Amino acid sequence: MDRGEELYREDSEDRGLYAALSSYSKNGCYPYHMPGHKRSALAGDMARYFDIDITEIDGFDDLHQAEGILRDAMRFANELYGAEETFYLVNGSTCGVLASIMTAAERGAELLVARNCHRSVYHAAILQELTLRYCYPPILEEYGICDGVSAEDVGRLLEQYPDCRAVVVTSPTYEGIVSDIRAIAEQVHARGRILIVDEAHGAHLALDENAPEGAVAGGADLIIHSLHKTLPSMTQTALLHVQGERVDRRKLRAYLRMLQTGSPSYVLMAGMDSCMRYMRRHGRERFAFLRRQYDLFCEKMETCRYIRVGRITDLSPQKHFLSGWDIGKLTIFVRHPRVNGRRLYDMLREDYRLQMEMAAGDYVLAMMTVMDDEESWQRLADALVQIDDRIEKESAGEETEVLPSNSVQPSGQAWTETEAVMSIAQAFEAERTAVPLAEAEGRTAADFVNLYPPGVPLLVPGELISGRALAQIDAFLRMGLRVQGVTSDGRAETVSCVRDGRFFH
Repeated sequence: MDRGEELYREDSEDRGLYAALSSYSKNGCYPYHMPGHKRSALAGDMARYFDIDITEIDGFDDLHQAEGILRDAMRFANELYGAEETFYLVNGSTCGVLASIMTAAERGAELLVARNCHRSVYHAAILQELTLRYCYPPILEEYGICDGVSAEDVGRLLEQYPDCRAVVVTSPTYEGIVSDIRAIAEQVHARGRILIVDEAHGAHLALDENAPEGAVAGGADLIIHSLHKTLPSMTQTALLHVQGERVDRRKLRAYLRMLQTGSPSYVLMAGMDSCMRYMRRHGRERFAFLRRQYDLFCEKMETCRYIRVGRITDLSPQKHFLSGWDIGKLTIFVRHPRVNGRRLYDMLREDYRLQMEMAAGDYVLAMMTVMDDEESWQRLADALVQIDDRIEKESAGEETEVLPSNSVQPSGQAWTETEAVMSIAQAFEAERTAVPLAEAEGRTAADFVNLYPPGVPLLVPGELISGRALAQIDAFLRMGLRVQGVTSDGRAETVSCVRDGRFFH
């Protein structure tokens, strides 16, 4: 047993990799190796963070061929999630999405994807020159956001496009909608295909016995988790789980070596291990606390007239394609003709010093995790009640009714079926020109256009630009939302279009 593995096991119950790194930093061994800061206290303002920042020295394993301390750390994470194998990702969930798709779909293949997938899915399609087939999630009429993905639609589309090598869905969505992954997996596996679930926003689901079922338990083949999004871990930390016999694991490992840095951060990996250990020790009590605070928050919000929180219990009894709504995603809707999501976002930030995750057409998104305390829940609830009162007072004397959700500008993104006239890779690499929004209808998109966050494309390279898409983009711009892919030439907003027309070359 090498020294790093020995240190890891000595303190594995409490601190694991962090303990081993801390012990090593104090043992007097001088670093005649990278990194260049040499753990020196003279190395500037960040020097206090350098003690545990090492490279792949003796005793501390190699992420790309883990046989000791890192192997044990990944196995520890795997025990919590219950998949067959778990990999650390130090390049974020994007790396896991890319590696999963490139493993499952060979160059030039077809891929079935939910249209509300993150742009990293589309980046993989560019790299692999894939042909994309779309599954369009329906819209929850009560809120104007995407419903879960329909398993029946997935099965029907796989019959229509039998050459699709894999299926990619996002669950939970940015707003917290969790699809019925078990039903989707049955449809995909019945046809011998691979199911990839971008569960970046659901790393906590499998750890909370009262949460909707996660993708590992639901039977997906490849599952990607962003630890940093919903658990106590640092930005850029993520996990990739694999199970079943459909995935070529040799190829998956090869792509992970290719797509991840050759110098993985031991600080990030120690953070992942620390996160897993914290959740094993404290997860049950912290999730119970989270649920109690959520219930109290929702009870207080019931006093509001114009502001409400999206809840699965508020959905009409019609059939939906979801297994739950993540309570950590507070999708806070405002229903008033003079207050949109952007204004609510600004009021919370400027007047109450509360920074939301994002603003959309008629809602803001607040992300709550096991690390939020009672005060953080109370501050947000109090602020929203006060804002609701302000709206009431500002509306005094007006004949203003609370608007139903379907009379408000759509909250998120609602797609009609698009026409792709070039492959995504062809369009991305084509000669392009900037075209004013007012003149772009019927042109071919050469780049992505999306709200950020969440990074879900409104326009994808190779698609014909429709009047509906342009109207939605224009509405988002007028609301003051952040729309990536639209630039200004000083006279008008423009989008990037293929220069030479709309058809295959």
